[in-house]
Amino acid sequence: MLIKILCVAGARPNFMKIAPILRSLAARPAFAPRLVHTGQHYDQRLSKIFFEDLGIPRPDIELEVGSGSHAAQTAEIMRRFESVLQAEQPHAVLVVGDVNSTIACALVTSKFMLAAPFRCSLGVRRRPLMIHVEAGLRSFDDDMPEEVNRKLTDAISELLFVSDPAGLTNLANEGVDGGRVIFVGNVMIDTLLAARERAMQSTVLETLGVQPGAYGLVTLHRPSNVDDPATLAPLLEVLDRIASTLRLVFPVHPRTRARMTAHGIALDPRRWVVTDPVGYLDFIKLTSSARIVLTDSGGIQEETTVLGVPCVTIRENTERPCTIHEGTNLLAGTSPGGIRAAFDKAMAATVSERRPKFWDGHAAERIADQMLQVFGEMARGSA
Repeated sequence: MLIKILCVAGARPNFMKIAPILRSLAARPAFAPRLVHTGQHYDQRLSKIFFEDLGIPRPDIELEVGSGSHAAQTAEIMRRFESVLQAEQPHAVLVVGDVNSTIACALVTSKFMLAAPFRCSLGVRRRPLMIHVEAGLRSFDDDMPEEVNRKLTDAISELLFVSDPAGLTNLANEGVDGGRVIFVGNVMIDTLLAARERAMQSTVLETLGVQPGAYGLVTLHRPSNVDDPATLAPLLEVLDRIASTLRLVFPVHPRTRARMTAHGIALDPRRWVVTDPVGYLDFIKLTSSARIVLTDSGGIQEETTVLGVPCVTIRENTERPCTIHEGTNLLAGTSPGGIRAAFDKAMAATVSERRPKFWDGHAAERIADQMLQVFGEMARGSA
């Protein structure tokens, strides 16, 4: 019997994580992976181009939920995903990261009863096995929607794959059974390392008119940073002062651009290169060639650590502490003084050459191998 796995992706960060998992599962004859795209990110610049860059096949199932409030979007994903479970009758559902698609599909799965039970190493299953990749990350800031999604998804998952060593401690402190928790490394780095050579062929630097090492790269998209003009304006002001000494490239997220337009915020083209979002390969080229990156993104903290590029994180916390302890990341906070101090420190520092354990390009293979063990006789019978 083939083991049917529904792999869920919905937002841009999911795509980089799901791509190597799909490849690793497809390479093992026991598995029949199917990709579910919820459509949480439906903008072509944030979705389609990443499928093309990462070589992800067209989704088997598209929910096309679109945008909405957290409650409306989560509810609509749940409503549409339930019928997918009914039709597909999967043995497992695998979710990644911490977006609304993650918790919505996990919650529906945790309550869904299959038409026919099956047996795995966890016993007789009447519900699909719920699998969370990138489990255990914690910012300890419950005002972040992602933090709520992470905690709830981990609480109802039966197999938890951890990317950051801190995740093991966090889950243990929350009382999660250690037998369900496996440290496999970072699947996002699998994608980065696999794509790096192709990314270096990108001509994005020539298109934008910048030279390697002669610019900083900026990303801002978190609601806490961009939604309120009283917060966004001071952030851009301190970045503009930095831009007077180092030109800044700013691929503007649609959310951020909408807020800037609404509040009449404009950036001086003599100091800034403002562009629409770029594809994954172009973005890796921009990141690897930058003198420094200033960001509020979680994934970019990871990518800069592996690429050896100084990173200043414009947040009060990070759920990826190994990027600080073993990588190139500095946590700046969101005050102008803190951001400027972190920028100066990062520019003067010697870049770390350390890389966190298992950030080696093989995390997805470890996940697939662990899943083979969990499904045991079913896997052997389909080989």
